[in-house]
Amino acid sequence: MDLKINKIDNNIFEIKEDKNMNVPVRIYANENLIEKMKNDKTLIQGKNVASLPGIYKYSIVMPDGHEGYGFPVGGVAAFDINEGIISPGGIGYDINCGVRLIKTNLTYNEIKAKLKELVEEIFKNVPAGVGETGKIILSTGQFKDSIEEGLDWSYREGYAWKEDLDYIESNGKLKEASIDYISDLAIRRGLDQLGTLGSGNHFLEIQVIEKIFNQEIAKILGLENDQVMIMIHTGSRGFGHQIASDYIELGLNKYKDTIDRLPDRELIYLPFQSEEGQKYLKSMSAAANFAWNNRQLITYQIRRSFEKVYNHSAEDIGLNILYDVAHNIAKIEKYDNKKLIVHRKGATRAFPAGSEELVSKYNKIGQPVLIPGSMGTGSYILVANQNSVDLSFASSAHGAGRNLSRSSARKKFRYDDIINNLNKKGIIVKSTTKEGIIEEVPEAYKDIDEVVKVIDSLNISNIVARLRPIAVIKG
Repeated sequence: MDLKINKIDNNIFEIKEDKNMNVPVRIYANENLIEKMKNDKTLIQGKNVASLPGIYKYSIVMPDGHEGYGFPVGGVAAFDINEGIISPGGIGYDINCGVRLIKTNLTYNEIKAKLKELVEEIFKNVPAGVGETGKIILSTGQFKDSIEEGLDWSYREGYAWKEDLDYIESNGKLKEASIDYISDLAIRRGLDQLGTLGSGNHFLEIQVIEKIFNQEIAKILGLENDQVMIMIHTGSRGFGHQIASDYIELGLNKYKDTIDRLPDRELIYLPFQSEEGQKYLKSMSAAANFAWNNRQLITYQIRRSFEKVYNHSAEDIGLNILYDVAHNIAKIEKYDNKKLIVHRKGATRAFPAGSEELVSKYNKIGQPVLIPGSMGTGSYILVANQNSVDLSFASSAHGAGRNLSRSSARKKFRYDDIINNLNKKGIIVKSTTKEGIIEEVPEAYKDIDEVVKVIDSLNISNIVARLRPIAVIKG
């Protein structure tokens, strides 16, 4: 398909609305990133999303955009809650896949002597890989409580500190969550997966801050050069995947007439106010709560691991959460005095200063936005700017974005070469499989620096600090 892409401004491009679209497509990227998007269906998928009922203002593609299921990864779309839809594929299979960043008061020099021992201890306590089960197995009743109560459950059970909840998007709880419309298969898949990392692009990294760009905001965030940080990237595991599968199948069976009108059957949706749409919202919210509890139980194990290896309490080490953000989710938010159901698929919420939900410290500076790079490259801490509301429904990029398929990576790269290159950079790597390392080779992703510069240049979010990895754990 030959798409006419118009440059609107620096790093802002648009595909104009045609007879099959309800809104234009807005692309936030530079020319180089646009060219990479042309190599797959990213922009076509962005155009397809623009045809969906009730979509408001734009179908948005972020600079890390790449081809996904129905919607592009790095896609944002907001729908009128009365006339619009909710799309399981537009949220994705890994509901509330997200990133958590944990601070310490340690420097690299203070941890390096026992770093390998720390990695081994965390690897032992945080199961990683496809189908891995967690250290905590729940009964169905306990599981119901965990997914309906969100992080309140983790706090009650002793896995969270009270202050943790203030530094998690939505305080780690979507109140719409209900177990009532979730299949037995999904529940069975979730019962033993809390506290697990999973596979694919999920990871746990120990990082150090290598450069601070904004000293004033870094001070408010409690950040200093050479400070050790821990980043967790995982989601709702098999539980969320099964919920997505169940509701995509429901949509395809219930709304067969709709499929013929869609440019791609992967875009199948549920009218938001329909019985099915509301059931999916409640089930998706339960999966989101599962994911927050999952990252919390991993945090609990990280704190225990640090305590054992360094012989100090987690409190003394300063293992506090900087922030936790979702990047596969749909949420009801208000823009232009309209209530909208905002789909973020591979996009991070970015609420600016003054937003009611933010804890008072962040209310003054804007929500922290966490953008991890590919394995072995840098990650960034940013804070949201008011432009995020004006340009992107308060959304930011979520990562580097794939540039090479997993199958292509397997053909092109060798495990030993990747490990050697990472070790030369001083990065310890621990993985359950060789395939997981090969598929996530840094060269399979876009340049994280380039992606973040676009976001910063548009004042969607502004750079505060860059981190480099010193240890990586993968499934």
